[in-house]
Amino acid sequence: MQVHAPQLILASASPRRRELLAQIGLHFVVQTADVDETPLPGETPAALVERLAILKAETIWNTRRGVLHTPVLPVLGSDTLGILNGELLVKPRDFEHARQMLRQMSGQHHEILTAVALATTTGVQRVVSRSVVKFRNITDSEILAYWETGEPHDKAGAYAIQGLGAIFVENLQGSYSGVMGLPLFETTQLLAVAGIHTL
Repeated sequence: MQVHAPQLILASASPRRRELLAQIGLHFVVQTADVDETPLPGETPAALVERLAILKAETIWNTRRGVLHTPVLPVLGSDTLGILNGELLVKPRDFEHARQMLRQMSGQHHEILTAVALATTTGVQRVVSRSVVKFRNITDSEILAYWETGEPHDKAGAYAIQGLGAIFVENLQGSYSGVMGLPLFETTQLLAVAGIHTL
């Protein structure tokens, strides 16, 4: 088996982001960035998601740059936020919290923002992907059955579009991979500017 040298560092522990990068044939290593994700006073969701993506990329970039004999690879950071009626969609604390969020999303549109930042020797480039997801009407029995699968327990907004949660999605405007956590169109554009090509 041929072993490929890594082309970049992914500053994320998200298995979905790893899957998406692997899907487009990139070779990478993972180094998790432990950053404070608390919103700043008055910070908008768009500003927050962009700041966190940059912070993750810069944190790993600065860490790696100080290590002797370590190649300085480009560092990719990303962050995703869901917004419903101006409120952030977070990971559910428990079933009741998940039920509340899914009830609110039932029959409604919600927004997914995913920011991508790439740190290289020339600085940090970033882009924000915006998608709008429309849920069909969801019954309480469906919410309970979905919760009992375990899928929504650690998912922001209490659903995974790439999993069973897809049955709730009536319409999507924007990036499917962006809703998953890494918009591949925008990501490959950033990487191409840095000389990293997927084809």
